[in-house]
Amino acid sequence: MQRMRRASTKPELVLRRELHSRGLRFRVNHAGMPGRPDIVFTRARLAVFVDGCFWHRCPFHFVMPKNNRGFWQEKLDRNVVRDREKDEALISAGWRVLHVWEHENPVTAADLIEQLWRERRGVPVRLGEVRS
Repeated sequence: MQRMRRASTKPELVLRRELHSRGLRFRVNHAGMPGRPDIVFTRARLAVFVDGCFWHRCPFHFVMPKNNRGFWQEKLDRNVVRDREKDEALISAGWRVLHVWEHENPVTAADLIEQLWRERRGVPVRLGEVRS
């Protein structure tokens, strides 16, 4: 498990490229925040987490391992609890939290992130500006 990437996974990189191509600028793995969000828009106070289907128990793709089931049950339960705790900490500090699953279309996810960014920054959304 030590070899598992903590940051800059392929789904994160694809989403970051899409956001950057739209002119959105952000911080990556902001260490000073609860849970170290993968993508942070500091002025908009928007924190984005790109969650892996296995590690965060995707309702569509997660399958519990057959071997060492007790270990995995406990470990993954802790991950989900930790996710909720960091979300609550960020929300109570005035942040908007968004979770994107690794299997989601990065363009669709970027559309939602851009829309939330615009709303929180007070930037008007004009028809045809946000990609669909």
